[in-house]
Amino acid sequence: MLNDSRNTFLFVVVAVLLVMGYEVFVLGPMQQRREAQQQRANAAAAAAQREGLNVAPDGTVLVHYQSRAQALAATPRVQLQTPSLAGSISLKGSRIDDLYLCGSETRSPPCYRETTDARSPPQELLRPAGAQNAYYAVAGWTGANLAGLPDESTDWALASPGALTPMHPLQLTYTSPQGLVFHRQIAVDAQYLFTITDQVTNTGQGPATLAPYGSVQRRGVPSEAGKLAMEGAIGMFDRVLKEVKYPDWKKKGDTSYTTTGGWVGITDKYWMTTFIPDQGEPLNVQFRIRPVGGVDDYETAYVGRAHTLAPGAQATEVTHVFAGAKVVPVLKGYADRLATPRLEDAVDWGWFSILTKPLFQWVELLKNWLGNFALAILALTLSIRTVMFPLYGSSYSMSTKMKKVQPEMKALQERYKNDPQTLQKEMMGLYQREKINPVTGCIPMLLPIPVLIALTNLFSVTIEMRHAPFFGWIRDMSAPDPTTMWNLFGLIPWNPGTLPLVGGFLVGDGLAHVGAWPVIYAVTLWLSMSLTPPTPGMDPTQQKMMQYMPIIFTFFLAHSAAGLVIYWTFSSVFTIVQQYVMMRRFKVDNPIDDFFARLTTRTKRK
Repeated sequence: MLNDSRNTFLFVVVAVLLVMGYEVFVLGPMQQRREAQQQRANAAAAAAQREGLNVAPDGTVLVHYQSRAQALAATPRVQLQTPSLAGSISLKGSRIDDLYLCGSETRSPPCYRETTDARSPPQELLRPAGAQNAYYAVAGWTGANLAGLPDESTDWALASPGALTPMHPLQLTYTSPQGLVFHRQIAVDAQYLFTITDQVTNTGQGPATLAPYGSVQRRGVPSEAGKLAMEGAIGMFDRVLKEVKYPDWKKKGDTSYTTTGGWVGITDKYWMTTFIPDQGEPLNVQFRIRPVGGVDDYETAYVGRAHTLAPGAQATEVTHVFAGAKVVPVLKGYADRLATPRLEDAVDWGWFSILTKPLFQWVELLKNWLGNFALAILALTLSIRTVMFPLYGSSYSMSTKMKKVQPEMKALQERYKNDPQTLQKEMMGLYQREKINPVTGCIPMLLPIPVLIALTNLFSVTIEMRHAPFFGWIRDMSAPDPTTMWNLFGLIPWNPGTLPLVGGFLVGDGLAHVGAWPVIYAVTLWLSMSLTPPTPGMDPTQQKMMQYMPIIFTFFLAHSAAGLVIYWTFSSVFTIVQQYVMMRRFKVDNPIDDFFARLTTRTKRK
């Protein structure tokens, strides 16, 4: 029974490591090769985009595109100026199609840029139709037997001059051939919320039935779309979150949903564009895909409640568009203000959301208290280990007791090596006399697994970690450690990537790229494991597998977010201190004291 319990725990640990290894050594390189191919295609496309050409990697011209500047100039526009956003609104369709996440006031809130370099371009969110990788949001009206209703090709008239700002809404007008007069107001706040208010008056001779709609469209899959974070169609329908990644969207084709209230749009890892209609309105929602201009057009759209207007009657429809960064407090604030369910769940919290969310809230609180994320990570490590201290303490206490009785166990194993039943009985008796439960010692190996998964999501998908610096050379805790051991972490002025054939394998996204922090963690993990007594009865093969864990984790964490590696390093240091204290308390020999004893002896001899 005892061996079965130990083997079960070991099986779970090894299985998790195998899954992680498969992710890193098989799926990871496959994804990296695909991303490299995509990057080459993007480079070719970018080189030709100035000429308005969409070029395949082999040089084939696929379709003629306008440059972004040409697409902007093709339609009349009104400039947009807010503290958080910069861009313009097209009067054709009143499309929200030109947005950068860096406002006219760069003091606050933060200006999101493409890289950590303060001089890099601001992060683009939306792009006008006609340009390559167009991405935009448009609101309109639809109705049977009614021609000329407002859609994305409608030419709206500007009723009030001036840029769109939080203090100056945009006023537009349009009259359909049937005598339906539309007045549209587009307002924007200081963050990322647009409010579209449509007032329609029937000045015709007969009744008219029409319904509002909202559409978010994206031409082609973005080149930076990853395989881990949720990127694609997203919506909340009757409090149920629906998410479809681009590959699944392509495979499934069109899907439809019905809901009352909710929200629908397209999300990236850190950004999102979504419609938030009236929460009491019944909606028909579709995730659609169709070819447009030689690429797939991904569209999420809804149609709201129909209005039947008698001659002279009037109706008003209000909808909201969120277009910006998925900052959790901002999303939560909009959710409360608009009575919108679970808008903050647009952040991909992962499988362990029940753990990831509280961890994120605690890190945010620590960051606000301490002033930066670097200190918050240190405090996070200390707080998590403090909460788990009783359980870890009892586990390490049990492990230390087991190490203390190792000589007696070896004697029993030697004495009864040909009598397994008697050996098992004698070992159980030894455990009872010393009050040892070997299974308790296995808990520390399993306890970090859900925390590891939750923290992986925390550092990888929350925008608060994007471009958040740590001390020293880490400028972005959401990205892997940029240094490499192949040039001694920058001490040798040489770029290993210049080596023929294997250069790409050693640096950047290469499989053998290992930065300084993963190596530091491996050292602390090795020391921690050296302080942990081996599990009784573990065969030599299992012991060797456990000895290779520091090496496995070095390569596993080499491509993980630097913030995650830093957390586990500090956590491992905390473990070492705790184990050392326990071993001194129970008067058990340990490698640290042995090392200093040998060092002292050599010094005296000299």
